[in-house]
Amino acid sequence: MKALAALLRFGLVALLLALTACGGKSREAPLPSGAKVLALGDSLTAPHGVQPQEAWPTLLGQKTGWTVINGGISGNTSAQALERLPALLEEHQPQLVLVSLGGNDMLRKQPQSQTVTNLERMIDMSRAKGARVVLLATPKPSLAGAVFNSLSPPDFYAEIAKEKKVPLIEDAIPKVLSDTTLKGDQIHPNAAGHARLGELIHAELKKIGLAG
Repeated sequence: MKALAALLRFGLVALLLALTACGGKSREAPLPSGAKVLALGDSLTAPHGVQPQEAWPTLLGQKTGWTVINGGISGNTSAQALERLPALLEEHQPQLVLVSLGGNDMLRKQPQSQTVTNLERMIDMSRAKGARVVLLATPKPSLAGAVFNSLSPPDFYAEIAKEKKVPLIEDAIPKVLSDTTLKGDQIHPNAAGHARLGELIHAELKKIGLAG
């Protein structure tokens, strides 16, 4: 009987550990309708080649009921966006910041360590102002990826997300930019691409728990 009891206890502990592992990733508390959200980015966020109302931040706002401020500027590097961030935080006081940067750093072959430092400072700066942060990965430039329509993000996004304990939307932008029907040119989404980005980002934010 003692052996059976010990075996049952062992089985119960193993089950609890397994359940903990499966549910270990805690969900974020949802943002209410009307919450201010800052989409900080470059030309993948800005309405580059599309009308302002067609850009994914506007579409995300329509899906969620949030007030989404489009803080994208075409050509911005992570360093330039970092310089803009304090004023944007002060002006809008967002509850959530969606950080989507790094593509121009890679195109201009800037040191990866510099990009990582800039992204981490954006996260810290946003949190210091009371905002939550979600990181969006941008695919690395790749001739093979462009030819075979299979782009993927560099590892440093996942490393930052793990280090800073922020949610990461890893595949939304790479998926859209891997589909030629969703692009206006080699590196920018068209209106259909922005619509698809809005759908994918919304779906990921629902998984995270931020969106209803």
